[in-house]
Amino acid sequence: MFSKALTILVLAAAALAAPTVPGELKVSVAAPESMSSLDGLKVVASVTNTGTEDVTVLNIGTILDATRATKSFKVTKDDTPVAFTGVRIYPNMGNLPESAYTTIKAGETVTVEHDVSALYDFEGALEGDFTFTPNAVLPIVTNKIAGSAPELKIVELTDLPSAAVKLSGDLARRELPGSKNAKRATVSCSNSSRASFISQTYAESKVLAGYARDYASSNGTSSLVKAFWKTNSASTVATRFNSVATENTSGRTLNCSDPYDICDEAVAYTVISGNNPIYFCDSYFSFPNPTSSQCGVSTTEQMSAAAVALHESTHAVLGTDDINYGCTGDQSLSASNQLNNADNYNCFAMWVFLQTRC
Repeated sequence: MFSKALTILVLAAAALAAPTVPGELKVSVAAPESMSSLDGLKVVASVTNTGTEDVTVLNIGTILDATRATKSFKVTKDDTPVAFTGVRIYPNMGNLPESAYTTIKAGETVTVEHDVSALYDFEGALEGDFTFTPNAVLPIVTNKIAGSAPELKIVELTDLPSAAVKLSGDLARRELPGSKNAKRATVSCSNSSRASFISQTYAESKVLAGYARDYASSNGTSSLVKAFWKTNSASTVATRFNSVATENTSGRTLNCSDPYDICDEAVAYTVISGNNPIYFCDSYFSFPNPTSSQCGVSTTEQMSAAAVALHESTHAVLGTDDINYGCTGDQSLSASNQLNNADNYNCFAMWVFLQTRC
């Protein structure tokens, strides 16, 4: 019964048209023309609501997010992407603080200043002309539900502006806020029960990735594959899952500390630096474990702890972004964004498990 209901939901979600924005949003960006040091390198993003209704946005990882070290811009130099060196967050969607939301009133503009000096590898890219283009996706909140994840409509903006900056001189890598503490932090979990939980769920995340790989390989034309991956090649999807399932980087640390002070609103996060360490927050240890405990659960958004670990692993192994959170919204993304969105991987893997392993 659950498998059949889930299949119907996938087909229905895949058939949905792109959501309509309740109020048209216009984006502008500004930055200094040139700088001889990364100190004070800031990009300003403004979002104007030209409609007649107020719009509330889940701001984490968007151009409205200036308080977290997330990827709000795509940065290129000579059309070559510049590596992101910040933090990728799996938010606690059922317990988000008010700071996770930004409301843009009808006819008004919200302006956010981003300090990007420590968020991209300018040192490795060397001197030159850099282009900053804002993220195209804005999750519009249609319903805030106390104790549950908000209901969202995913909007992909087009014809986005960009800002150009000529950088020279002192491009040495800057440290993220909190990174000094991170260097002194314990690289393993001193709590034995939590260490065991991390080991078990991380191992199961690789099993989930293997199930997803095999399903994509054998069912490339299925509604489930098409819902989460659209026109992406099933073999490409399978190859990416295989990279996660077989990855064996001994230098990566799995931690239960929070040196970056992110866990108040997060379940887990990955720092894109070195071997991309993963940090698991207190709320992670309340997530369902093992994944089989979710067999028969009616919600399609519930993740197991292993699925969360899979999400973070795609950041660490594949370099995925956080473009959207939520399985239904993941299906409305463009094909290119689906392939680059971490949440598509954990949602697809979870749904494969529920359809084939329960």
